[in-house]
Amino acid sequence: MDETQRKKLVNELISLIEKGNAHVSFKDSVADLPSGLRTVIPENLPYSIWQLVEHIRIAQKDIVDFSASADSKSLAWPDDYWVEPTDAVSDDDWNNALKQIEEDQQRFQALLEEKQNDLFAPLPWGTGQSLLREAMLIADHNAYHTAEIVIARRLLKSWK
Repeated sequence: MDETQRKKLVNELISLIEKGNAHVSFKDSVADLPSGLRTVIPENLPYSIWQLVEHIRIAQKDIVDFSASADSKSLAWPDDYWVEPTDAVSDDDWNNALKQIEEDQQRFQALLEEKQNDLFAPLPWGTGQSLLREAMLIADHNAYHTAEIVIARRLLKSWK
């Protein structure tokens, strides 16, 4: 793949991860959420918005750590990927979770932009995963749970 094609592909992947393209972006899904609704579990849904945000944060960090290093530690599914319900989340905890999601996306973006990283080559420490596959996994996973956040917000009457 020539450098122009690679750059176009990388830009599309970054846009897909950050903006969602055809979907609501993660940032938009959590924007202006009243703090009192962070931990409310809507009727007939299994998770609060806080639990979904934390799941996105944990899973994305795991993917980025795995993509960046053979030394990453595997998490146990599902226990390590989901937090228990809670009655309240501080502004600091909320903002730190949102910040880590953004920082991990930037870390992954740097991996994609590093010209020496072959987007298609299997990661030497994986079982066939490539940076391209992991980029699509982040985008797909985050879009799925971002949609759940939007649904929860609609049920909580806190959506546009």
